[in-house]
Amino acid sequence: MPDTPPFTASAVAASGLVGGYLVARSTGRRELGGLLFAAAGAWCARDWYRASGPAAAAGLSALYAAAMGGSHPLARRIGAWPSVIAVTAITVAASELVTRTSARRP
Repeated sequence: MPDTPPFTASAVAASGLVGGYLVARSTGRRELGGLLFAAAGAWCARDWYRASGPAAAAGLSALYAAAMGGSHPLARRIGAWPSVIAVTAITVAASELVTRTSARRP
């Protein structure tokens, strides 16, 4: 059996985006939310690299960071929670698509 992580990168990315927002909002400390976001992103980047290679890891990591940045202006238009949910859904879908179609075979 291959060495598989207990969580998928998609689930960790979703936790980083949603959890980072929740932590920042509930504590009033944006840096704590950012810390959770960054830790989840680092874990995902490593997993994406292992599963799909450097190009996929770079692209998905850039999307993950853009999702965080893009959620802020989007929130002014549609609200905070809808924005977080939208960028999380896009990130999770892209992660699943890329890792399922370009997974490295042993």
